[in-house]
Amino acid sequence: MQAFPLIPVTLALLASAALAASPAWAAQPGAPAQACPAVLQQNVLRLQDEKPQSLCQYSGKVVVVVNTASFCGFTPQYKGLEALYNKYQGRGLVVLGFPSNDFSQESGSNKDIAEFCESTFGVKFPMFTKTAVSGQDASPLFRQLTAASSTPVRWNFYKYIISRDGLAVTAFNSMADPGSPKFVAEIEKQLARP
Repeated sequence: MQAFPLIPVTLALLASAALAASPAWAAQPGAPAQACPAVLQQNVLRLQDEKPQSLCQYSGKVVVVVNTASFCGFTPQYKGLEALYNKYQGRGLVVLGFPSNDFSQESGSNKDIAEFCESTFGVKFPMFTKTAVSGQDASPLFRQLTAASSTPVRWNFYKYIISRDGLAVTAFNSMADPGSPKFVAEIEKQLARP
C-alpha cells in the first residue's frame, strides 16, 4: 500500500485553505469564494491605528460606504448606521465609514474622530482615515462609486450600497436616513441575492 496518492489530496486541501484565507478572497459561510470586485480593490488606512487595510476582505458582502463628519446636522445618522450594521452583519452586511473634511465639518485628527465616534455613538463598524470624497481630489474608491452610480458626493453622509459581486452600486443622498424604508429595502434586496 502506497502513501503517495494522499499527497495530491493533502496539497489540494492546503492550497484550498490558503486561497480561502487570502485577503483577496472572502466567501459567505457555505458559499464558494469570489474574486475581489474592482470597486473593492483598494487599500485604505484604518481610523483607529492608521494601519493599511485591503477592502477585498469584504468581498462577497453587501457593502454600505458612507462619508461621515463629526460636526454636521446629519451626524446622528451614525446611530442608525450602527443599528443597521448590528442587525444585518450576520447576513453579510458591512458598513464602512470614511470621515471627510471636504465640507469643512471634520477638522479633528483621526484619533479625535475615532474617540468621538465610539464615545458618542458607540460606532463599531469599520472606519477609515479622513478621505477626500468629492471633486478632483476624490479617492479612487469614491471616484469609482461616483462613476458606477452616476451620483457624486454633494454633502456628508452620502451612502452607497454595493452588491455582493460589486457590479451594482446604488446611491442615497444625505437625506436618506439609514432606517428609512427605501434604504432598508435596498439592503434587504441585495442581501437576498447570492
